Amino acid sequence: MTQNILLAPKAGFCMGVSLALKKLDKAILDNPNCKIYTLGPIIHNPQVLKQYEQKGVKIGDDKTHFQPGDIVLIRAHGIPFGLEQNLKQKQIKIIDATCPKVKKAQLLIQEQSKKRVLLLYGEKNHPEVKGLLSYAQNQIILFESLQELLNLQLNSNLEYVLAAQTTQDQNEFYQIQDYLKRQNISFIALNTICNATEERQKEAIELAKKVDFMIVVGGKISGNTRRLAKVVSKYAPYLHIETSLELDLNELSKYSTIGITAGASTPQEIIDEVILKLKK
Repeated sequence: MTQNILLAPKAGFCMGVSLALKKLDKAILDNPNCKIYTLGPIIHNPQVLKQYEQKGVKIGDDKTHFQPGDIVLIRAHGIPFGLEQNLKQKQIKIIDATCPKVKKAQLLIQEQSKKRVLLLYGEKNHPEVKGLLSYAQNQIILFESLQELLNLQLNSNLEYVLAAQTTQDQNEFYQIQDYLKRQNISFIALNTICNATEERQKEAIELAKKVDFMIVVGGKISGNTRRLAKVVSKYAPYLHIETSLELDLNELSKYSTIGITAGASTPQEIIDEVILKLKK
């Protein structure tokens, strides 16, 4: 029987996700007769996306033929620079819900890559990364891990600017900087990892050290949730779930203390359902 359930303080929606969803909710309320699109999934959580689909919100992309009067919301991950410029030329209403931390990263990369090669630590197929890369003004080198960077040939005669996807592993980002210094690579490092991401990962690690088992709640396609699972896996056995339906209570009953953390795109009601099921 589970004796104790501990929840990480910062589990659930981050500031950027909350802002994006508030903007979408307001657009739905204020424009009952308009077609509303998000450019790609507004956040990486299937349950939230289903709720908005039921409200009539459609998911569009760069190939969607928007009609005059349509409302198009730029999601929290941001979009490529060229796509945003193309949208502004159409007779549609654009609502920019890009996370402020992502927008800051885009602008920093745009400014600092003018005379430097961009080294970007991020997931190749992630929508935020595609947007960040579009702001680069020079050559680009994209890598997903320190291990991948070790296999790349960098030119010690060039100037580099190092940046990261906002939800990347902060500790690995520090390790990357240490490696570049040891290789005598000339670079400047941009502070683009969201502090909320760093704090959430630290909390998850500290919690994992105290418990017998960790549960990570959030979308399987959510990059920041997958990284939470990765960091806690070093300290405790864990399970990454999207909803409480995936819990095996018989299996979990052998653990006396269970810790719970959740990704930045995980709604509070899903976290509450997990806790309630464990308590039952």
